[in-house]
Amino acid sequence: MSKLIDTLNWRYATKAFDLSKKVSDENLNILIESLRLAPSSYGLQPWKFILVENSDLRAQLKSHSWNQSQITDASHLFVLTVNKEFKLEDITKLIQETAKVRGIDASMLKWYEDMMINGLLNARTHDQLLGWSKNQVYIALGFLTLAAAEIGIDTCPIEWFDPVKYDEILWLDKLWLTSAVVCPVWYRSVEDKYAQAPKVRYSQNDVLLRM
Repeated sequence: MSKLIDTLNWRYATKAFDLSKKVSDENLNILIESLRLAPSSYGLQPWKFILVENSDLRAQLKSHSWNQSQITDASHLFVLTVNKEFKLEDITKLIQETAKVRGIDASMLKWYEDMMINGLLNARTHDQLLGWSKNQVYIALGFLTLAAAEIGIDTCPIEWFDPVKYDEILWLDKLWLTSAVVCPVWYRSVEDKYAQAPKVRYSQNDVLLRM
């Protein structure tokens, strides 16, 4: 069996942590890079990743996360957010950055700019664009959880929280962002009863259709 499949079998949504351990700065940077390098539709990256390090903020967030201990006990806490409103400026920013990085004139990317404008801004409502953005951030979440498992770090993606309160506590409204999903990272405790529980996944025959 491949190392990747072994890694995927090893990871699980960890509930109890070893509070004596902390993710190193080097490994934390790997996790941040896994988020930064994650793919998104059109390459637009309609997100911001919030690393909540302040213990007081995390305590406030916990009370709006059904008091899940992962929020405060984890070594580090990521809140993955998306742009509240996707705008033409977001497309322009990508075009300019692409031209800069690839050393070309932005006018050469006019066809791509028009494609994004027509495929997104002209074709979808505000709510549809917000849903699209949240779909993108879940791709980044997948990259984060896999990268963490690859270097032996545990994660527990959390959707069970109050995004309105999160936005308020983290001042996301002022940044025109809204929280989408939360992901604590740390090392599992030997006392976590879920660590040895068999992974429950349907068989390939149940999840794969060949056509």
